[in-house]
Amino acid sequence: MSDSTPARIRVLMVSKACLVGAYQRKLEEIGAFSDVALTVIVPPTWREPGGMTIHLERAHVTGYELLAEPMALNGNFHLHFYPRLARHFARVRPHVVHIDEEPYNLATFQAMWLARRYGARALFFTWQNLNKRYPFPFNGIERYNLRHAGFGIAGNHEAVQVWRAKGYTGPMSVIPQFGVDPDIFKPGKRQDAQGERGFAIGCVARLVPEKGVDLLLRAAVGLPGVWRVYVLNTGPQRHALESLAGELGVADRVVFDNPIPSTQMPAYLNELDVLVLPSRTRPNWKEQFGRVLIEAMACGAPVVGSTCGEIPQVIGDAGLIFPEGDVDALRDALLRLQRDDELRRALSARGRARVLARYTQKQVAAETVAVYRQMTQ
Repeated sequence: MSDSTPARIRVLMVSKACLVGAYQRKLEEIGAFSDVALTVIVPPTWREPGGMTIHLERAHVTGYELLAEPMALNGNFHLHFYPRLARHFARVRPHVVHIDEEPYNLATFQAMWLARRYGARALFFTWQNLNKRYPFPFNGIERYNLRHAGFGIAGNHEAVQVWRAKGYTGPMSVIPQFGVDPDIFKPGKRQDAQGERGFAIGCVARLVPEKGVDLLLRAAVGLPGVWRVYVLNTGPQRHALESLAGELGVADRVVFDNPIPSTQMPAYLNELDVLVLPSRTRPNWKEQFGRVLIEAMACGAPVVGSTCGEIPQVIGDAGLIFPEGDVDALRDALLRLQRDDELRRALSARGRARVLARYTQKQVAAETVAVYRQMTQ
């Protein structure tokens, strides 16, 4: 550390994502570093598109300060902000401001402006892996934030290319927004010990066309023997997917489960023989990471993913990849896993090992703290 580096780096993080209890393990890991004093601002709730409301879960709150601050324009991804955020800057006097938002969002501009006012260095987080052009005022917000950011953290490799093309010349690192806690997401005993429901195929995804759940239903139709598809989440396509299951003659084999708390996900994943993420690219979207993949891999569930976006990079050699949109190729992958116990065991072990090597909350926290140190040198 240079003489100008603070003995303890005061970090103020603004993150609506950290409402989720499982994600707060990263915050505990950051707070465990002796040279970091972490304060995290979250809203008490976040309203998802479609009407679902996510409430703050205080699941992991040791070693740092977690504060709920009311948000204006809650549910508006681009325009939400925190009317009383300045008072936290005045109290914390941060050295580093970690803005867990895209550079074109108003909340990023608000925190970036306050960081400059209080003499702090600020970083943004981005998933954006498509080079989109935004209208006023978002293009102006984006330019301001890129001009004044001291660092950028990207959740995937393509995002770095996007922001370089947009003119950001500052330092960037590729670090997942969150990892998993391998002591929580770990292999467990399957309750369906008798295998009465047969080959259990899971899909955890918002029910929208780009997530490709319809492709999974069509692929499953050709599987032999006893099997079930379990779809966890909600979304505007739910009724259409339920109707599709009926049209395909498999309504009695497809279960649509409502969203569950993040703390219940390990038990859910441990009931699966395979987790499928069949995403497909759209003109305005492609898969940015696929967090459920690393959660499933940590639990020892073999994974199958499409070639959409970052999925192949996340899975590596620890699962099966099929060309996005290819129902026959997806069916073939499922058939291989259904028939080959040894392959399932091998992928289960490889997936767990890949998470331990790359995607734990502890490792993500360590890489993030390294950014804080770099910013304050």
